[in-house]
Amino acid sequence: MAQRAFNLPNMLTYARIVAVPLVVLCFFLEGHLKSSDFARWSALVIFLLASVTDYFDGYFARAWQQTSNIGKMLDPIADKLLVATCLLLLAADTDRHAGIAGWSLWAAIIILCREILVSGLREYLAALKVSVPVTQLAKWKTTIQMVAIAFLLAGPAGDKVFPLTTQTGLVLLWIAALVTLYTGYDYFRAGLKHIMDE
Repeated sequence: MAQRAFNLPNMLTYARIVAVPLVVLCFFLEGHLKSSDFARWSALVIFLLASVTDYFDGYFARAWQQTSNIGKMLDPIADKLLVATCLLLLAADTDRHAGIAGWSLWAAIIILCREILVSGLREYLAALKVSVPVTQLAKWKTTIQMVAIAFLLAGPAGDKVFPLTTQTGLVLLWIAALVTLYTGYDYFRAGLKHIMDE
């Protein structure tokens, strides 16, 4: 069991979880929430490395037949921790008009509420021994989310290189929110069928 817990796919998942406080630390380099250009580029690099591990942990687990219960449990949790933390940081950072403010907050709220709803639904269905597979559209949703957050993490620092960095991130965030609504409804409809059967 210990060997499975510390195989490469799981180590990549653990690394993604460790990346969460590191991203937060980047925004607090000066002792308080402040997103300097250096902080944003640092957070972006850590986020991108963490996002890459999301692909490779699943790929190696399947290719090397190293799937494990702990990996199945922690993989989606690591993704949600990373996404939720970044969205909260970007919403809290009002110092330089980073992007997620005003109406854009609704996109972040939709994404976070969907994640909580689906997690609760999965937990309930797991008790019924019912598995809800991840759809291809849900995978695309995750990809769009990650790309949107990457643009928003670069934010004002990225605008100096590519003037539409923040705006691109906001557009992608809204697209992710809309896809999130659809996939959330899809999961809820599938779960509701099993709940009604009970």
